[in-house]
Amino acid sequence: MTSDLPFEEEFIAALRTLFEERIAFNRLLGLRIRTISATGVDGELAMRPELIGHYTHQRLHGGVISATLDAMGGLAIMAAIGARHMDEAPMQRMHRFGKLGTIDLRVDYLRPGTGTHFGLSAQVLRLGSRVATTRMEFHDAAGRLLAAGSAAYIVS
Repeated sequence: MTSDLPFEEEFIAALRTLFEERIAFNRLLGLRIRTISATGVDGELAMRPELIGHYTHQRLHGGVISATLDAMGGLAIMAAIGARHMDEAPMQRMHRFGKLGTIDLRVDYLRPGTGTHFGLSAQVLRLGSRVATTRMEFHDAAGRLLAAGSAAYIVS
């Protein structure tokens, strides 16, 4: 995997549009990308009343945490696939994500999801020809780890 080559602006813009706008559930959640690289991705999520799961304590719903970790893992794999095929044009690489899907997802909830905004990160542990694995983290605004996840994805 090529990790030292930066992505073209066209590729980053296309990934951002796909992830933040075209994937309707990500748009509904309000997921935003901060950084994209061949070795990992970072994102953010703002707390909104629609995302609260425990109204008394104003905690983020556990399903929101799980879904955002899954989405970030998928984004990390898209970036890794894009890095693997830097010899192709940016838009040609974008067509390689059509079969990407979650096979297995594990989330460990470590602390309640409270606060005004959250940080997310994901790294690809292995990108095979058929299956990829990732590790993801969900942090509060102070940087405390609230949840950790790992996942396997079908890539072909």
